[in-house]
Amino acid sequence: MSDFGKAGSGGLQSSQYDNIDRRERTKQLVLEHIDISKDPYIISNHIGSFECRLCLTVHNNIGNYLAHTQGKKHQTHLARRAAKEQRENLVSKNYVQTTSSRIAPKKTIKIGRPGYKIIKQRDSKTGQLSLLFQIDYPEIESGLQPRYRIMSAFEQRVEAPNKDYQYLLFAAEPYETIAFKIPNKEIDRTTGPDGKFFTHWDRNKLTFTLQMYFK
Repeated sequence: MSDFGKAGSGGLQSSQYDNIDRRERTKQLVLEHIDISKDPYIISNHIGSFECRLCLTVHNNIGNYLAHTQGKKHQTHLARRAAKEQRENLVSKNYVQTTSSRIAPKKTIKIGRPGYKIIKQRDSKTGQLSLLFQIDYPEIESGLQPRYRIMSAFEQRVEAPNKDYQYLLFAAEPYETIAFKIPNKEIDRTTGPDGKFFTHWDRNKLTFTLQMYFK
């Protein structure tokens, strides 16, 4: 048993020396190819050990740290970090391209108010009050169609709000927006051949027509 024990001890010591020798060779090889001063992940702590900020590991000496950098764990984390930075750079690049390609809002010089005509009528059968608006836009920008909107008295900021009225607005570039004060009554919005709400844009005469009936 005594001889067997000695043989075992000798084998263990030989294995330890081989490991130390292998780590030393690894250290020397790494030092030949890597400038440790440029490694962004190594930090020396207050007890003289070395930490890897990428893998959050602690190493007793520089040789152990260098051997760690050649291991699978460190290399995997390096690959993940590189892939993450590549994705972030791609997103940032796309954002810059999208931002730079945005078209600045078009600034149109207004040329004044359009001409208009208002006809007030009353339906002979129902007695409903109707208003017909004809707005002329001879200088309207090519491809545009006039827009309209009905606004409550409390939305506008030009006059003191009056609950008895609402406002009908017409807009088309490059003209100024115009507004008409109309009764604050429910509008009959039925459409179709016999409808009571009608709009039409005459592209030849460049006249916009809107007719409405109040219930």
